[in-house]
Amino acid sequence: MANYPPDRMGFTLALGGWAGGLRLALGQALVAERGRWPLWLPVFLGLGIGLYFAQPAEPPAWAGPLAALAAATGVAATRRWPPLFLGAMAALTVAAGFAVIQIRAAQVAAPVVERHTGALMLEGRVAEVETLPEGGARLTLEHLAIDRDDVAVPLKARIRLKPSLAGNDVTAGDRIRLRAMLMPPPQPAMPGSFDFARFSWFRQLGAVGTALGPPEILARAEPGGWTTAVNALRHSIAARILAVLPGDAGAVAVALSVGDQMPISAPMIQAYRDSGLVHILSISGLHITMAAGLVFVGLRAVLALAPPLALRYPIKKWAAALAIAFAWFYTLLAGAPVPAQRAFLMTALALAAVLLDRVALSMRLVAWAAVAVLLWAPEEMIGPSFQMSFAAVAALIAAYEGLTPRVAAWRAAHPGPVPAIGLYLSGVALTTLIAGSATAVYGVFHFNRFALWSVAANMLAVPLTGFWVMPWALVMFLLLPLGLENLALVPMGWGVDAMNRIALGVAALPHSAVTVPVLPLWGMLVFTLGGLWLCLWRRRWRWWGVLPMAAGLASMALAHPPDLLVDGRGDGMALRTAEGQLLLNGRGGRILKETWSRRAGPEAPERWPKKSSSRDGGLRCDERGCLWRTKGRVVALVRGETAPETACAGADVVISSVPLRGACRGARVVVDRFDLWRRGAHALWLAPDGGVRIETVAGWQGDRPWAWRPRPRGKTGPKPSGSPPRRTEEADDD
Repeated sequence: MANYPPDRMGFTLALGGWAGGLRLALGQALVAERGRWPLWLPVFLGLGIGLYFAQPAEPPAWAGPLAALAAATGVAATRRWPPLFLGAMAALTVAAGFAVIQIRAAQVAAPVVERHTGALMLEGRVAEVETLPEGGARLTLEHLAIDRDDVAVPLKARIRLKPSLAGNDVTAGDRIRLRAMLMPPPQPAMPGSFDFARFSWFRQLGAVGTALGPPEILARAEPGGWTTAVNALRHSIAARILAVLPGDAGAVAVALSVGDQMPISAPMIQAYRDSGLVHILSISGLHITMAAGLVFVGLRAVLALAPPLALRYPIKKWAAALAIAFAWFYTLLAGAPVPAQRAFLMTALALAAVLLDRVALSMRLVAWAAVAVLLWAPEEMIGPSFQMSFAAVAALIAAYEGLTPRVAAWRAAHPGPVPAIGLYLSGVALTTLIAGSATAVYGVFHFNRFALWSVAANMLAVPLTGFWVMPWALVMFLLLPLGLENLALVPMGWGVDAMNRIALGVAALPHSAVTVPVLPLWGMLVFTLGGLWLCLWRRRWRWWGVLPMAAGLASMALAHPPDLLVDGRGDGMALRTAEGQLLLNGRGGRILKETWSRRAGPEAPERWPKKSSSRDGGLRCDERGCLWRTKGRVVALVRGETAPETACAGADVVISSVPLRGACRGARVVVDRFDLWRRGAHALWLAPDGGVRIETVAGWQGDRPWAWRPRPRGKTGPKPSGSPPRRTEEADDD
């Protein structure tokens, strides 16, 4: 130490003392928050699930169980050293999450059709029937049989029926046969976009397709199966609602009652999205808690009218038990989506606390509900429903944990109806603001959209839903067995009409919904960890979470959309103009266009030139293809198979929708029909220094069970029919 200069030695001692003090302060804060440690259980469980999806290739089957066993050994070995024990417990939870999702992925493994099948005869049992807004239907079939030996038989298939073919009164549980054309679940429209193939894998949906003829009913549904009975009840209720309330009023009433959004027209559903009210159409926490609360309060009030019952029996617990039963029935009737499952778990736990004379709502309740969902359906963690619903609930509980004592004190100091009304309106506005802020980032990450006027729209629509629409929906359920549902549906329709007008009015406001830049995955993760730190702790150090939240949001400024996009067939193309807009050639389908516009836009107003030049003069096209001059280089977009060497002469980058077979060797980067077939949609970034960065759907997906694997037909090599499946309307509403 004598060899160090005095100033350096003093700095070293000061630095060591500062670090030691920081460790001591952190340790004391962590011990003081030990009551909140269990809240991090679903966080570490989710980290393990996220690690599984982040792998570039499917891990070995033994990886998850072995990691969990090793972590469990570490827990047993460190139980006498608390700091090491906590670390080992965290590692065990992460390993458990990894093992759970790995087991789940293997459990749901099912055959997937490899390519377009052409026409075939398909037979199966109808698991679900969804009515489409344009008048057709979408059938989910299971227990399938196919009349061809060269086609893999999936466990489930989703078939779209045109309006002219959907009139045979097919119901859930029927055994039908129809002529159809199948294809694999569509792959992502671009790297990083919604992966419908992964979504389908975990639902054992091995094919989507279109009916070529009307379905023939081989056998009607057999009574006895509860799933069949629930689906039949759902469709019966939907039909009776639409018979009384036609149009979008009835369609929205159906969505609120049985969770089926398919009958809602495209303009109306878009208005709900742009106004920030689309969450109202999805049966989740708002609806199930309202329904259970109405049953609980209403039944308790009715029982209280009989003094012998109220004085001698626990009518509050009776009401809580029946409210749990009704919430379960409502969840099943809605099709049990993940938001409804989460809402039912939380509602049931809250009402169970009433039965056990415990505190009804707490952050621990949210944590255990999250653990239950992650163990039951771990794949849902990466979806918007799980993320947005738990983010909203956790943020609300965290906020009101601190605000409730202050609100109670203020209310005690200001009695009377006027302060109560003001407090309620302020509560609605604050609740909407908190929930909307918590979910907005996840909406941006998944949909690249932000509803600017959502707070105002929710302040109008949520009270209308809670105090008018949902009570009449409950009355409608009670009157359905008597055939008197129209007595409740008519006033319910008045409220739904008002909700629709609010959605349409807010959506018509200037800049009601704006498209925002892509939020990188790492930015979303950093924001999430910061938000968890802010919500799960109680002491002042919780505010440290604001810093990573801000850093996560700032990551959008670093996002750089691709300069060139091409789909997996070479049909759809898009390039960035000199003004920074995205010029699309109009091919590839509606979903492709919408996805590219949201994630790489904004879309240019001009049309793709056919045999002329673009507005900025950078793109020139003829019958053989196009030449695009940008950033000091030439990009050839080849379409014709005749003389491709001429079409790509002098080009630095070549993108071809036809096989080049060794042509265009002078180009630095060549992506032809075979590359597109093997790797799916391509995204290209052209650097100013002449470099080209390429991302593909295959590279983004990795070697996973749901990823596209090209399989040539025989020895003749790949044909256009063996290319990645076309985008269809199947992925639109999922």
